[in-house]
Amino acid sequence: MHVHHVGRHSDFAAAKMAKNNLFESERMFCDVYCLEPGQAQRVHAHAASDKVYYVIEGAPTFEVDGERQSLGPGNAVWAPAGSDHGVANESGDRARLLVVMAPRP
Repeated sequence: MHVHHVGRHSDFAAAKMAKNNLFESERMFCDVYCLEPGQAQRVHAHAASDKVYYVIEGAPTFEVDGERQSLGPGNAVWAPAGSDHGVANESGDRARLLVVMAPRP
């Protein structure tokens, strides 16, 4: 059994959004994204992969196919394969997200 404590994989970086890997295989990955205020993952798409963002901490703003919404802890966002998606921390506080993507691009 592989077990990781999410809090121990939650490093932030001053230069850009940090991706902290929890699990990965040839079929999927599960990361903790850490965004300081003002950091973002630019809007992009994956032709054949679905992505789920789950908010652990903060209130980041998500964009999926042009729809934008700020969400707090306990909320999840699905970006289906082919959708334009991204996340920005436009708040004054740190944000942490659990992110799962499959199949792995």
